[in-house]
Amino acid sequence: MSLNNIDTQTYWNKTRKYFTIVIFIVLAIFISINFDLEGLKNFLQDNEETGFVICFILYGVLGLTLIPSEPITILILTWKGPWIAFLMATLGNTLAALIEFVIGGNIGDVADFEKKKEKLPFNLGKLSIDSPVLLILARMLPGYGPKFISLVCGVYQVPLLTYLWTTVVANSIGAAFIAIGGMGVLKSLGIN
Repeated sequence: MSLNNIDTQTYWNKTRKYFTIVIFIVLAIFISINFDLEGLKNFLQDNEETGFVICFILYGVLGLTLIPSEPITILILTWKGPWIAFLMATLGNTLAALIEFVIGGNIGDVADFEKKKEKLPFNLGKLSIDSPVLLILARMLPGYGPKFISLVCGVYQVPLLTYLWTTVVANSIGAAFIAIGGMGVLKSLGIN
C-alpha cells in the first residue's frame, strides 16, 4: 500500500468519525427541541410496551445532549412508580453513558490524545482514570460530571468491563435518589 493511499484512508476514517458524531448530535438536538412531555405521558398510558422502549431510547438520545434525563425519570415515576423509574433510570443512563464512552473513544482516536495527554499540566496525563473509586465518585458530581467522565473514559480507553460495572453502580445510586426524592416531591405536591 502506498503512502498516498494510507493518507487517504486515514483522512476518510477521521472524516467518517467526525460525521458520525455530528449526525448523532444534530439528531439529539432536533429530538430534544421537539420534545412534548405531556403528549409523551398520554402516549405512554395508551401504549405501555412501546412507551418503555421510547423512554429507554430517550435516555440514550439525551445522553448526547446537555439536557439532563431526570424529567424522563420523573415521567416514568408518575407513570409506573418508583421501582420501575429506578430500573429504567439505571438502564437508560447506562445506555447514555455507553454512547458517550464510544464518542469519547472516537474523539481520542481523532485527536491523537495519547500523545497530547503527556503534555497536560499538573500531571493530569498520569491520572489513573480507570480507578473504580474515581469512576464512581466522578459520576456523583452534579451537573455534567457523568457526561465528562464518560467522554474522558472513552478517550483514555478505560477497560469496558471496569467502566460498565462502575457506571451501573453509580447510576443505580443516582436513580435511587431521583426515584425516592421525586416520589417525596410528587406526594408533597399531591401528585400520584
